[in-house]
Amino acid sequence: MYRGCSDPLLGPCDDVTAASGGPGNDLEMEVAVITGDVPAGIERDKASQHIRLIVLMNDVSLRNLIPAELGKGFGFFQSKPPSSLSPVAVTPDELGEAWDGRRVHLQCGAWVNGELLGQPNAGKDMQFDFPRLIAHAAKTRPLGAGTIIGSGTVSNRDRSTGAGCLFERRAEEIIAEGEAKTPFLKFGDRVKIEMLDAEGRSVFGAIDQSITQLSAG
Repeated sequence: MYRGCSDPLLGPCDDVTAASGGPGNDLEMEVAVITGDVPAGIERDKASQHIRLIVLMNDVSLRNLIPAELGKGFGFFQSKPPSSLSPVAVTPDELGEAWDGRRVHLQCGAWVNGELLGQPNAGKDMQFDFPRLIAHAAKTRPLGAGTIIGSGTVSNRDRSTGAGCLFERRAEEIIAEGEAKTPFLKFGDRVKIEMLDAEGRSVFGAIDQSITQLSAG
């Protein structure tokens, strides 16, 4: 877990801006929860009662900047520009049986330029459930109302469901073919992230964003 930057957050259709020079622009398809006030030291089995809303997130990553940042031992900063949230947030009860108090058991889809990247189930192989993530984040400090906690990239062990980020797809290619053939996002590319319920209805609306070049200030 890392502590991300929340100012600013992008709207679901805002452009994702990135500098030129090959920073390795990538999407990360995630589910996130928004909490109420969470007391420090909350126990895992009590953490779910503090979940107020559930959203989708594009946790944007600049892959080529990450190794140097992690190498310094202080985690992400420049390699994690503003993330974006879905247009709609829902309360847990609105998900019905798809929400078990810990995970969202629905498929989440990611598309790049209209081509499906992956559609894994968000709950099936989620290693650390939301109550555990909340308890971890609140181990030594309280969390204020409005805290956003992401799931990490949605992914399944069944590789036929595809990938939730380009880094994952590229890793599969390196394992299978010895080299990555899928490029990272380029200026002008378009990313879409959406989750449908069992009846095929959009739960959160779609994140639908273009990748544009950052203008120097």
